[in-house]
Amino acid sequence: MVQLPPTESLDAAVDAVLARVPGPLHIGAPLGLGKPHRLLNSLYARIAGEPSRSMHLYTALSLDPPSAGKGLEARFLGPFVARHFGVDFPRLAYVQALRRDALPPNIAVEEFYLQSGAMLSSTQAQRHYASLNYTHVARALADRGVNVIVQKVAREPDVAPGRTARLSLSCNTDLTFDALDALAAAGRPRPLLVAEVDPELPWIGGGAAVDADFFDLVVSPTGPHPKLFGLPRQPVNDVDYAIGFHASTLVRDGGTLQIGIGALADALCHALALRHIENDAYRRVLHALRSPAADSPGLGPFVEGLYGCSEMINEGFRRLVQAGVIRRKVVDDVALMQRLVDGSADADDRARLAREGEFLHGAFYLGSPEFYGWLRDLAPDVRAAIGMKRVGEVNELYGGNEALERLQRRHARFFNTCMMATALGAAVSDALDDGRVVSGVGGQYNFVAMAHALPDARSVLMLRSTRESGGTARSNIVWSYGHTTIPRHLRDVYLTEYGIADVHGRSDEDCVVAMASVADARFQAALLERARANGKLRDGFAAPAEWSSNTPDALASALAPLRADGTLPDYPLGSDFTAVEQRLVNALGWLKARTATRGGKLRTVLKALADGGPFDPEATARMDLAAPRGLAARLEARLLALALRATAR
Repeated sequence: MVQLPPTESLDAAVDAVLARVPGPLHIGAPLGLGKPHRLLNSLYARIAGEPSRSMHLYTALSLDPPSAGKGLEARFLGPFVARHFGVDFPRLAYVQALRRDALPPNIAVEEFYLQSGAMLSSTQAQRHYASLNYTHVARALADRGVNVIVQKVAREPDVAPGRTARLSLSCNTDLTFDALDALAAAGRPRPLLVAEVDPELPWIGGGAAVDADFFDLVVSPTGPHPKLFGLPRQPVNDVDYAIGFHASTLVRDGGTLQIGIGALADALCHALALRHIENDAYRRVLHALRSPAADSPGLGPFVEGLYGCSEMINEGFRRLVQAGVIRRKVVDDVALMQRLVDGSADADDRARLAREGEFLHGAFYLGSPEFYGWLRDLAPDVRAAIGMKRVGEVNELYGGNEALERLQRRHARFFNTCMMATALGAAVSDALDDGRVVSGVGGQYNFVAMAHALPDARSVLMLRSTRESGGTARSNIVWSYGHTTIPRHLRDVYLTEYGIADVHGRSDEDCVVAMASVADARFQAALLERARANGKLRDGFAAPAEWSSNTPDALASALAPLRADGTLPDYPLGSDFTAVEQRLVNALGWLKARTATRGGKLRTVLKALADGGPFDPEATARMDLAAPRGLAARLEARLLALALRATAR
């Protein structure tokens, strides 16, 4: 294609796209941070206003800041959202329409991964969801005849005079290159490639960088430039910490690490950093959790370090790089990697590894504003050791050089989360049994399958043993469920706050026993009886006495001293909340749990009205309740005061 002149005008960019592609638009856009919000909003507005044109958008993880809600939630979220995301953050117009099932008839949106729980009530989003493994998306885009790809990019800084600045795919090298190859392999024409330059996006070189003429059109909108979407870091509770520390015992020095996102991953990364930096404190946590590995000599500080290979680079990897845990380098040279593995590498080999090697590979990144600042300010040697790759190279062994990838990914540990697991070892991670999609399969199946393909790797699925629903605790380890993401024949390792269930290659009966051993004590008997009734458990089996300690109270008691002395902080990877907001998060969580049922709400309200304890002046001022007006506001002030006192430390 002939390259179009660069522009600062979004309207001019839309004009150029519509002129170059006169028929229906089939647009591919990256997931997450790489989505050019302003350009997509301009395209959406233009097509929505021209019924004769149509647009079909193929994407995933359309990020949208939380809505303020109402009551105390609105008082908390309103100021936080304005500060954290910025008052000018461009919410995606199609997301707002999808939430209301209000997409116009000439616009369709098809996603293969949804922002978790965000679209459960949208029939338009649910009907057009595409259930795909991450590595199969590029081929699906080719099948759909994508004719435009839009992407947010970074422009190369500090360019020498006379040289044209390159562009970086930066946060999303995951699918663009693979999609172009898939389209070419299918005999389809190269799509129009449109870049939106965002000066806030960190520059990543290496395989993420392309010459400016890689794109057919480059639009550089004028400022002010909105903030990048920052994921608010959530507090890590006792259950999350227990899961993270149990998980950390499975990681081998010199191995390979993949992690997901969220509080469980944060807890795991805190555990690994503590293992390396303060090993005595790390082992105290393991002893408190009654971990069989607490005194294992293999859980000392990392000598060789880990190689990170994960579809997403996030906050946890930042912490592990800073702590010196992620530092085992690899190179894309089969012969050299083989010599490193078998111990025959010489001084020249090791010098080349130090010079050219990389210790962290990812296909996209997403995190907090602090995380983006870290990426912008990386020291040159650290920046050179982080490589952004195609998702086909990261998420599977068949991305082009299987022999190399097997050598690089020794002792791999793939950590992912699931919502539920069955007693026979299947996992429920992406959807409900009524068919509604919570999130998506993403790369989870890829990593589970890869763990089974590598002889020394393990797939570890982490889950909380229970969940609260309508004020009632329910087990997340169930006998069966009407939907599964990972089938039982791929069972490997499951983790809850109560320990590790290694079910790889185990018989059904042994699997049932292992899964029951990490279930909450309140639900073990019913689970075992169901197994017995279905011929999967021998008569006479009795749960060992130690299983009875699998309770929230016992866990909280065991970890309380470690919470008090700072070993297990609420926000191990940093916080986006002020100190006052951190207190409010705890208080609002307490209040939500105690008002989940009608009876609980009545009891809590009555207690708040009767309680005459003091108010927290900073917290009430932050919530605009220092001088509440009206009955509703005065009740909110009372409820907040009660919750703050109940959660004070």
